[in-house]
Amino acid sequence: MKSSAPAEPSGSGPERGVLERLGAARVVPVVVVDDAEQGLGVARALDDGGLPVAEVTFRTSGARAAIEAITDRHPGMLVGAGTVVDPRQVEEAVTAGAAFLVSPGLSVPVVRAAQDAGVPIVPGVATASDIMAALDLGITTVKLFPAGVVGGPAAIKALSAPFGQVRFVPTGGVSAANLPEYLGLPSVLAVGGSWMVDKKLVAAGDLAAITRRTAEAVAIAAGARPGG
Repeated sequence: MKSSAPAEPSGSGPERGVLERLGAARVVPVVVVDDAEQGLGVARALDDGGLPVAEVTFRTSGARAAIEAITDRHPGMLVGAGTVVDPRQVEEAVTAGAAFLVSPGLSVPVVRAAQDAGVPIVPGVATASDIMAALDLGITTVKLFPAGVVGGPAAIKALSAPFGQVRFVPTGGVSAANLPEYLGLPSVLAVGGSWMVDKKLVAAGDLAAITRRTAEAVAIAAGARPGG
């Protein structure tokens, strides 16, 4: 009988603990907010929906303030910084309290800065060459991005054959509809998605809808079994 547990993350110490928590959550909401107030509202809605984790992207000027506010007001929430594309942002995110970092691609300076700061980073990959470069840096948990464009579940299956030690966090094009297919793959640690925290819902302050979509995602994830 195949286990329903998510693939075991790599790393050790604090890094391993963070990756284990991402694997336990199975879904990582990719959050775009304009300020601390929006960040706090979304964090509360996610928590109410049963998903105390958020990847706050550095796409807005208010991202750092949002991370600081969430980590201060919701200490039990696992908060990371996404769309980290240069070492300066690594420093800003870590100073703000980010427990993990996510990049859209693989940058050696960004990975090294995160490693120097002692914070786990999940860099984006799209090809076998990207994965080999990540392995050279000691990274075995990667973000397949944009997952829907580069082949989706089929790409993960193909890449898992030569890279059995790698765990994937597919992001980009993931939705409630295809969530079970992604989470059914043993090499998928978790998925990243924004459908439960749609920017229109955030802008409208519709926290009830965010909570509802989050609860639905949690229920779908709970029923998705690797190999099932």
